[in-house]
Amino acid sequence: MKKLTPIYVLAFLLLMAAGASAQSSNKLIRQGNDQYQKKQYKEAETSYKKAIERDQASVEGNYNLGNSMYEQKRFDDARKQYASSAKIATSKAVKADANYNSGNTFMEEKKWEESIQSYKAALKANPQDEAARYNLAYAQQMLKKQQQQQQQNKDNKDNKDKKDNKDKKDDKNKDKKDQDKDKKDEDKDKKDKDKQDEKDGDKEDEQDKKPQPMPSKLSQQEAENLLKALAQEEKKLQDKAKKIKGRPVTTDKDW
Repeated sequence: MKKLTPIYVLAFLLLMAAGASAQSSNKLIRQGNDQYQKKQYKEAETSYKKAIERDQASVEGNYNLGNSMYEQKRFDDARKQYASSAKIATSKAVKADANYNSGNTFMEEKKWEESIQSYKAALKANPQDEAARYNLAYAQQMLKKQQQQQQQNKDNKDNKDKKDNKDKKDDKNKDKKDQDKDKKDEDKDKKDKDKQDEKDGDKEDEQDKKPQPMPSKLSQQEAENLLKALAQEEKKLQDKAKKIKGRPVTTDKDW
């Protein structure tokens, strides 16, 4: 029997180790599949990860690990595993399924543009994939609906902004009108007061010229009426003072 040289012995041992590692990986994948079927997704994830540690080039290990993560709604992690399986896969069917599942993770998050790209990649690998074709059409429809809703929201916001600006302008004009009116009222009151002062002054001059009668003593009722009248007049003055003090101050700038 011909003896193997050291280099052939090393190659033989490496092949034996690789075969044993692949068998161990496949065993762990089968274990993970059983756990997956029982919906034990976390346990299945552990088994698939161990399988990949023994055989990083395992398409099934990466693909199934992605599925276990998908079921746990860890969509970012799942997409990474699908991308790995699609990269190392030689089968177009596996590539198509990996891209299809990536599209589903994007759809779960309502990322319609990304899901469309994934479904297109799935159809490129497998043009006969009717599920990918259906999901592609659905994602395109939802993207269109999303864009229409965004446009409508934008239009509504623009219309609201225009209305708010118009209301501000109207309020500014109203404030200015109120301010002008108050000023006119003040001017009128001042003129009326000046006229009244002139009349009172004339009366006082006339009274000074005429002999003044002695003031008569007021009765209690007359005194009460006089005090009441003075109180009412005082209240009017206070109300007027409050109105002037509380009037909003406006500026020429529309801020």
